[in-house]
Amino acid sequence: MKHFINLRDISVKDLKKIISDAKRRKAQRKNTSTLDPDKDKPLEGKLLIQMFEKSSLRTRLSFYIAIKQLSGGALTLRPDELHLSKGQESLVDTAKVISTFGNAFMLRTDSEKKIDILKKKMTIPLINGLSPNNHPTQILSDIFTIEEIKKKSISKLQISWIGDSNNVLNSLIEASVKFSFKLNIGCPKNYEPSKKLLKWAKQNNSKIKIFNDSKKAVLNSDVVFTDKVISMNDKVNRNKKLKDFKKFQVNSNLMKNCKNAIFLHCLPRGSEVTDEVFLSKQSKVWEQALNRIYVQKSILLYCFGKLR
Repeated sequence: MKHFINLRDISVKDLKKIISDAKRRKAQRKNTSTLDPDKDKPLEGKLLIQMFEKSSLRTRLSFYIAIKQLSGGALTLRPDELHLSKGQESLVDTAKVISTFGNAFMLRTDSEKKIDILKKKMTIPLINGLSPNNHPTQILSDIFTIEEIKKKSISKLQISWIGDSNNVLNSLIEASVKFSFKLNIGCPKNYEPSKKLLKWAKQNNSKIKIFNDSKKAVLNSDVVFTDKVISMNDKVNRNKKLKDFKKFQVNSNLMKNCKNAIFLHCLPRGSEVTDEVFLSKQSKVWEQALNRIYVQKSILLYCFGKLR
């Protein structure tokens, strides 16, 4: 049994094995209907329990389809339906019940503390579907998409992030260390990643550069990432933050500095990207979203110890 909480705690070998397995499984599903099972049915009889404390579209759909294609089943719980949300049952007791009924638990949460407690108390694999500090399933899927489109190892590419320092960027920073790729981060001075995370990255031979100029950050890049400036449950002065990021919008003028780059966005989108870029040929956001299915499948197999 293995948890999938963040990328820094998983070996490079296993991360690459997950991506390799996802590539193989995607190739084998050509001309196959969405809910048709994979031929080997590796998780037949297994139940994935999901719970979302934050809104979810792509993570919810992709994990549901992923476990179905692996011949398992999925049950989605709403926190407002449980005793947990009303404070009438401890998180420890909830962990024991879920471990008894299910075979894996995927959680999207607003609390790192909940992740830590569940990781210690659950006797089944725990998967982080998004937490305040990390979004590991998203970034691993994005690496899959980049290598599929660019037809190169991500270690040979230059990646740029334009926007806020949030949980998605945190996982991208961890991935840049694990996969040894160049990462340029373009953000306003007061919105840079945490010093603690950057220190860890530096100690592990990172290739990260931070720019307070968006054009310099994307120059000659192969991939440009962005995300919503106002994230889910972001408790900030909305007008001030949007004003601070005004010069960090991904638009056609910015993308002229990296004409061969693809554009990626984990969605949902906001004013951080223009329609002109989002709907352009450089944009690969729909492929990016679809690929979540294939990588989630291989993450599940990793957690169950069934990766080939």
